[in-house]
Amino acid sequence: MHSVIVGGTRGIGREVVRLFSAQGHTVSVMGRRAPADADRRLPGTHFWAGDLTDERELVRLLGEIVSRNGELNSLVLLQRFKGEGDRWGGELATSLSATRTIVETLAGAFGGTGDRSIVLVSSVVGRFIAEGQPVGYHVAKAALGQMARYYAVELGPRGIRVNCVSPCTMVKEENRDFYSKNQDLNSLFKKIIPLGRMGTALETANVIAFLCSEKASFVTGQEILVDGGVSLLSQEALARKLTGL
Repeated sequence: MHSVIVGGTRGIGREVVRLFSAQGHTVSVMGRRAPADADRRLPGTHFWAGDLTDERELVRLLGEIVSRNGELNSLVLLQRFKGEGDRWGGELATSLSATRTIVETLAGAFGGTGDRSIVLVSSVVGRFIAEGQPVGYHVAKAALGQMARYYAVELGPRGIRVNCVSPCTMVKEENRDFYSKNQDLNSLFKKIIPLGRMGTALETANVIAFLCSEKASFVTGQEILVDGGVSLLSQEALARKLTGL
């Protein structure tokens, strides 16, 4: 099994890499940052760094990955824009243009047998508004769901499934200290989330791993929210929970 993970050196992506490595996959990881030393030592894992907004360089790197590690079985895309300057252009180039280039370049590199899956990782921000996040981030996340549906139809005849996963705020290694130090905020999350707690990056990674497995062999074109049920509540229900009425 060969899995390509784009944006796999931090957060949810890092958990996906660890899961797939533990399952015995050959894992090709593309990331903006260098991986942690512990991740470099994960069995079967190889890392590439590159500029996702440089299409020529991106295509070259993808060719290098396939040349080294062979046909792939799964592709997971988690990248997002973290640069300075043009936030609008950067968000769309990183989240959307790069996704199109990667999917269309690697579609022909999937193996001819076995399960074949692509997962685009978006966010609940694709459906709701997160104050403080720029408009480009919202637009990019919303578009990823539609891209998953488009490619599910386009690539279905080749036996490639395409789905989207949209998590809410998750506890991960990078923010665990923040939430442990801000118990009032943590308590509010517990109050409004039907499952009574915040989710973790690993729990989102588990959903991604399921979609990349044969257990999901007839699931395609779907967007799965990983939010503990909070998106099911009306504004009035949330207000009542927060005020204790």
